[in-house]
Amino acid sequence: MSRIGKMPVEIPAGVEIKVDADNTVSVKGPKGELKEKISKLIGVELKDGAILVTRAGDDKAARSAHGLSRSLIANMVTGVTAGFERKLQISGVGYQAEKKGDALVLSLGYSHPVELKDPEGISTETPSPTEILVRGISKSEVGNYAAVVRAWRPPEPYKGKGVRYEKEVIRRKEGKTGKK
Repeated sequence: MSRIGKMPVEIPAGVEIKVDADNTVSVKGPKGELKEKISKLIGVELKDGAILVTRAGDDKAARSAHGLSRSLIANMVTGVTAGFERKLQISGVGYQAEKKGDALVLSLGYSHPVELKDPEGISTETPSPTEILVRGISKSEVGNYAAVVRAWRPPEPYKGKGVRYEKEVIRRKEGKTGKK
């Protein structure tokens, strides 16, 4: 059995969970509602205020989907109660971010500012010109949007300039030493 897959997912107060016949799990909470279609090889049942994820067989496909399905359901429960947040930091001379309405405007050394409209269910904030907060209830959507923002100017290895995740470590290169 999968160590992660066999752990029950506790259902906090104020969260409603519904499992349809086609294995679609719907989680509704104070921050919103999320739906996820779970593999047919996996069984999802509600028991004593918790969700139990089981697998039908012991083949490789069922084993690999077991822990994944449990993690997806746990992330949905966490998302509708607490939400998810990803912090990005901008470093470099003249590089900055600014929030204008529902758009994130980035100055990243291009000849024009980069304007990114917040997707539905995702909100961004700029507490300072060099910080970006991406928030939402879906962990995958928050991570994907943070990756889209970072992709406009990934950190470079010589000076470390660019957009990076909060605790990301950039391996630095030495560069040219010059003629002696």
